Amino acid sequence: MTIDKHKAPLFEKLMGHAEQSYVSLHVPGHKSGQGLDQAARPYYESIMRLDLTEISGLDDLHHPEEAILEAQRLAADCFGAEESFFLVNGSTVGNLAMILSVCRRGDLLLIQRDAHKSVIHGLMLAGARAVFVSPEVDLVTGMTRGLRLEAIQEALEKYPEAKGLLVTRPSYYGMALPLQAIAHLLHEHGRLLLVDEAHGAHFGFHPALPPSALACGADAVVQSTHKLLTAMTMGSMLHVQGELIDRNELKRYLTMLQSSSPSYPLMASLDLSRRQMHTEGRALLDKALTVVDKFNKGLELLSDFTILEPITDNEIICKDPFKVTIKDSNHRLSGFDLKDKLEAQGCFVELADPQAVLLVFSLASTEQDVLKVLKALKAISLANNEKTVGDNSIETLRSFSSTVMPGLSKPVSFDESNVRQKGAIQVALEDVEGMHSAEMVVPYPPGIPVLCPGELISAEVLRYLMQLVAMGARIHGLIEGEQPMLSVLSSAKS
Repeated sequence: MTIDKHKAPLFEKLMGHAEQSYVSLHVPGHKSGQGLDQAARPYYESIMRLDLTEISGLDDLHHPEEAILEAQRLAADCFGAEESFFLVNGSTVGNLAMILSVCRRGDLLLIQRDAHKSVIHGLMLAGARAVFVSPEVDLVTGMTRGLRLEAIQEALEKYPEAKGLLVTRPSYYGMALPLQAIAHLLHEHGRLLLVDEAHGAHFGFHPALPPSALACGADAVVQSTHKLLTAMTMGSMLHVQGELIDRNELKRYLTMLQSSSPSYPLMASLDLSRRQMHTEGRALLDKALTVVDKFNKGLELLSDFTILEPITDNEIICKDPFKVTIKDSNHRLSGFDLKDKLEAQGCFVELADPQAVLLVFSLASTEQDVLKVLKALKAISLANNEKTVGDNSIETLRSFSSTVMPGLSKPVSFDESNVRQKGAIQVALEDVEGMHSAEMVVPYPPGIPVLCPGELISAEVLRYLMQLVAMGARIHGLIEGEQPMLSVLSSAKS
């Protein structure tokens, strides 16, 4: 089949249909925007013309034969896969489908401990067991750097029944370990390498960026095309290669998990984002990297703020330059404080943690954006006469990392029926030490669970949660109120 990377077959089909002014005798009920609320017309009218359904000529995501199939084949060519699938429920649905296609009830999967909550949800749905493999933690910053090959080797020797390994790469903060040796090790054992590369859809398109997980030999890779590329929110892709992954099972679960009424504007945005990278990705990234460099150089002139990142080595770990983590170098402002002050200046960051904020740039970022952020930081610096809060945040992160991620865990069962049988009660957060969590407890973002259902609540984890609450962090699974509460297992012994 001839590949024409300049085409956007799904978008072109939708555009052609919209231009014909056909009479809609099908869903959706807004009839190509005719029924829109008047106040919404300036914002929604154009996109609603493309908000169509599985009528003749527009193909079907769950049985693609025409434009969607062609668009997915172009995506596979662009991103280096043998086969690619459009996801309309975000990378979450890709992670769920990967796990469910590999694991049956009771099966064992090796999981990088700082995985997204959707990975844990996948294990729950499968009723699978997991052995958590802890990433290396940078002692200077408290950030995770990725898995060591030796840790994976140890896990495979101790648990040879494992179906494979699921890694998160890059981390939310942009750390990306090389995967070639890990892929080779797993394949030597006949095991799968599954990669949650939600934040790495742009990898491999520029020499300044890490190579993609597919280029490193991964069997299945999930990417959020909306995060660092230009697709609409929830627009993601699942890429596969090789013979170890069962593609029929993967397709079966995608059909079960994805909406039977997928958004055509969203799918078309995946098509367009792919075409953009296929035809001008290198040039766009060249320009965007110049924007990031301008920010970094401008920040050097503001002595009150520091870029926070581990020492990297291309032989060991790579850093995504579009992720920039900054902190108050005088320890006056926590990350949550800095986030609030930046928002007051009209600059909204990706996330805050006890010590820093994460700024996410992309190929759409401009020099005007940079100038506004630098101006905001300068204003914050001049106005900041607050007393020092101390530098205990980094110690908290180190303590949390060493406690929650102590090395290789024992197998953890995610059969929900076992947890439900024990029942749950609500207890004041300050009193839960030594109990077992009944819920997943997840600071969001980044969406990495601090506690999984059934997990013991240690003094260190409790201290970390209490500090997050005091700093105003959002925590999924925590019952908020004047006295924060946590659901714990009523019959689990400490």
